[in-house]
Amino acid sequence: MTDALVTLRSASVCFGATVALDSVDLALHRGDRLALVGANGSGKTTLLRLLHGLIGCEGERYATGSARGAMLFQRPFLLDLTVQWNVRLGLWLQGVAPAECAARCRGALERVGLASLAGKRARALSGGQQQRLALARAWALKPDILFLDEPTASLDPGAKREVEALITEFAADGMTMVMSTHNLGQVKRLATRAAYLEGGRLLADLPVADFFDSPRLPPQVRLFLKGELPWNT
Repeated sequence: MTDALVTLRSASVCFGATVALDSVDLALHRGDRLALVGANGSGKTTLLRLLHGLIGCEGERYATGSARGAMLFQRPFLLDLTVQWNVRLGLWLQGVAPAECAARCRGALERVGLASLAGKRARALSGGQQQRLALARAWALKPDILFLDEPTASLDPGAKREVEALITEFAADGMTMVMSTHNLGQVKRLATRAAYLEGGRLLADLPVADFFDSPRLPPQVRLFLKGELPWNT
């Protein structure tokens, strides 16, 4: 399809004798908000990294040459620098001119509510503030696709709401999202599409409403939802 940003065809990833992904077919389109769900070890993070292009695969991976991606990890790696320099460094590495770099950094920190902390050491921030800084750093790069690996798993409820609100805002602005998560309530709140993995195989890829309510779901997915929903709202 002409609006596909990344396409996988029979994509497999092995780490030694371990099959992390097994013949996955998936297309990521502009404007998607795709949630990857499944148990630990199901292949969610591997698929996220493959879509981002951080690892290779057997099979085929096609990506739109102009599509730019940025990734947010569960525990963001922050340099032992100030808040503003954690944002500015990525822009500098992209060759952004100094004046534009300063303006984009300032705008990104204002967007996530950290402008008043621009001169503070990044590693002295709270967990929620660090994740918001990581979002600012990603947003400043103006990515077409934002990849999120369990972005709120280590946060308290208040910080989780703040990060979810920012993710929702970014998506509303047109940014494509791919997120791995164990939180099925979060899937309902943030995603428009859900993909279920088990043992490295993609067993379902559906609009969120169908994912939770369709009678045609594979039995493995129905069992997963039945076991997980009461605990992840």
